[in-house]
Amino acid sequence: MPEAKGLNMPSSRVLLFTDPLSYQVTLHGAEVELFVATKGEFRAELTQINLHKLWMQRADETLPRILQSAVSTKRAPIVFLADANQTAMQHSGLEVSPGAIIVDGLGATHHHRSWGPCRWASMSLTPDELAEAGTVISGRELTVPSVTHLIRPAPALMGGLLSLHEKVAQLAKTAPARLAHPEVARSLEQALIHLMIRCLTDRPVNIRAANRRHGAIIARFADLVVASHGRPLYLTDICVATGVSERTLRAYCHEHLGMGPVHYLWLRRMHLARAALIRADPGSTSVTSVATDHGFWELGRFSVEYRTLFGESPSASLQRPPDRRRADPSHRFPLEIRRFASSSSSA
Repeated sequence: MPEAKGLNMPSSRVLLFTDPLSYQVTLHGAEVELFVATKGEFRAELTQINLHKLWMQRADETLPRILQSAVSTKRAPIVFLADANQTAMQHSGLEVSPGAIIVDGLGATHHHRSWGPCRWASMSLTPDELAEAGTVISGRELTVPSVTHLIRPAPALMGGLLSLHEKVAQLAKTAPARLAHPEVARSLEQALIHLMIRCLTDRPVNIRAANRRHGAIIARFADLVVASHGRPLYLTDICVATGVSERTLRAYCHEHLGMGPVHYLWLRRMHLARAALIRADPGSTSVTSVATDHGFWELGRFSVEYRTLFGESPSASLQRPPDRRRADPSHRFPLEIRRFASSSSSA
């Protein structure tokens, strides 16, 4: 591929998170909202690598979760499972098993639903870089699809991509300075892009029109949820706004989120309440005010459910000392295992 001018210098970092909110704001290439779906200790290791053109991420998460993502219009990402033996996940109503690649539409909003520990990986180029790479490697210009696509490349191709992606991530952990060398980064980037393009032009899976219709309803539902700014929503109002019956909405939510709309809204409000408690000044804020602001009027039940989900009482979250307030998205303080970043990079 021709060498472009003015490329970013390579950089990498490996981060360990124990708080989902700090984790979600660090993911790049999309605006992300993540809710852990079960109780337990959340941990996520995130490896981020920016080569000259190619961005890479690799994550290892310990708990089932729902992730809503609005993809940036400036990047064309692909996502795939990084462990050949892990449980399939749902992506916007599609079952994604190891060996498949998700190709999202430019600026698309979608939902991931994992059912257990999850290891996933991603790669992205700008749309122009993807088009150029497609022309050079496959002989045809690749454009970002308007709707989500699923691709199942030949096992040898997918195996090669998985292996090289993992090796580059290991370099970020064990030898970040070597990975930052411009020529090493260039060589690895060319090999990764070559495998990426070959996978993207191999064995596309047709997406049913019904799945696209269902996705449009869920996108409407998600927009409504975001516009509520944490205020309680009621099922009848949601059905009117989305134009579907309660039964249909419930079926589509199970398809895309792995749970019904009422449970999803409850889970989201619980996480927003927790974030508000951790951000708040305990001298001027009460658990009662935060709970009622988020639609929880049975305070005893709220406290019990809160402790079950998060492993601590609401008052304990409110009384956290300032240096432990890592749930605030404005405080990005993950435990950083190792970091290398050039002064001109944007990890």
